[in-house]
Amino acid sequence: MTIDTLKKSEIFSSLKEEELKLISKLFEKVTYKNNESIFVEGDPSDKFYLVAEGSVKVLKHTMMGKDIILEMMSPGDIFGGVAVLDRKPFPASAQAMEATTVIWIGRQNLIKVMDEYPVLKLEIVKYFSDKLRDAHEMLKNIATERVEKRVASLLLKLSEKVGVDESGYRRINFPLTRQEIAEMVGTTVETCIRTMSRLQKNALIKSSNSRILIKVDSIQKFLED
Repeated sequence: MTIDTLKKSEIFSSLKEEELKLISKLFEKVTYKNNESIFVEGDPSDKFYLVAEGSVKVLKHTMMGKDIILEMMSPGDIFGGVAVLDRKPFPASAQAMEATTVIWIGRQNLIKVMDEYPVLKLEIVKYFSDKLRDAHEMLKNIATERVEKRVASLLLKLSEKVGVDESGYRRINFPLTRQEIAEMVGTTVETCIRTMSRLQKNALIKSSNSRILIKVDSIQKFLED
């Protein structure tokens, strides 16, 4: 499982098979139940995590008692990594969205691996640069786009990341509630429910077996209008 997870990672997949076998011995595996916390905001950041199976959401607790979902992570994704590298406490919390397995490597072992394989340093910079760009795009959408387009844009992005083709649609292959969507696009649950209903009425999306399916071409055209 550990080697397969590293192969899916944008960072570690740059290494050769034998190199992955060597560093895989430095990783530990942990399994979490649905909604179980992996770490909470303010915890010491001494572990560098990757999702092996299942899905993880990274969220920020606000002073108003609400949560804002910053990211949703799928197998191969890294979470909490920046805090580990800059030796600061985790700035957000991470929680399993379903039965989930993660692997982690301690900070000191990670630094040793990076020193031994310098290509990883470049891959890490590229990875977190892409994450920063995505965060800027999300903030721009929240500030400038109406709710319908924010929701549609999020669903399209998730379908590209963890989508599976199914009968002319693309299924987002992990559980996703209306509340979680609302928390990601910066709106209320009630508004999100109404928005999702309109998208479904217009045949842009549909639901099946607790999964959301989107009509990719129609969503893309809707976003371009």
